[in-house]
Amino acid sequence: MMPPDLPPSWRTKYADAVWERQTIGESNASVYRLTPARAGPLFVKSEQHAPLAELPGEIARLDWMAQHGIPCPRIIDVADHADAHWLLMSAVPGHDLASGNLSPDRLVHLYVEALQPLHALDIADCPFDQRIETQLSRAAIRVAAGLIDEDDFDDDRTGWTAAQVFGAARQAAPDNEDLVVCHGDACLPNLLARNSQFTGFIDCGRLGIADRYQDLAHRSLADNLDASWADAFLTAYGIARPDRERMAYFRMLDELF
Repeated sequence: MMPPDLPPSWRTKYADAVWERQTIGESNASVYRLTPARAGPLFVKSEQHAPLAELPGEIARLDWMAQHGIPCPRIIDVADHADAHWLLMSAVPGHDLASGNLSPDRLVHLYVEALQPLHALDIADCPFDQRIETQLSRAAIRVAAGLIDEDDFDDDRTGWTAAQVFGAARQAAPDNEDLVVCHGDACLPNLLARNSQFTGFIDCGRLGIADRYQDLAHRSLADNLDASWADAFLTAYGIARPDRERMAYFRMLDELF
């Protein structure tokens, strides 16, 4: 079903498309997949105007990533209509890495192949700041606005309030950061591959300069496979002695987003 309040020019251009609303993901944006007649699939994202709206930032990041050779959805059009931000973009080919059609060994190496070129970019060229202090400032606003899903906390923080997690994250913040350009939410569903080759990142609204453990600490491999494969990933990435304390910190910080 075509989304309501679609920008008029898009409504006309894609009147013959098949529309499917996407329900996977934790963003506040609405996401639709559309398949026009005689063309490949596209995606539409929309988000209501709000002080904490994330879609304008994601649009800027997709543009920057494309300019720096990082595979991601291609921006086809943007619009501001009906008190909402709108993004029309290409589909990244393939299936996400959580789809289960890859061997664990290949999955690990695809993860490395995706992240290493991104982390190798010069942070001096990146205009997006995701350092810990910036994230904590944004998290404080989110906590105050009641935007944190406390029912989604990891098991070791079951029963905590968002304010308690924020206080712990503030108190435990590392004194230094190993800064690289991070995706910011590098879970398996946000990385795609086709024919065992990495094809691109999606959901890029948190990309920016951050400690590399922002990406390395993600639980996806342990959750989808087991902890031994998470360790194999770190070894393949080039980290022989992982900083477990730092990994735990970024998992806690991620609870606030």
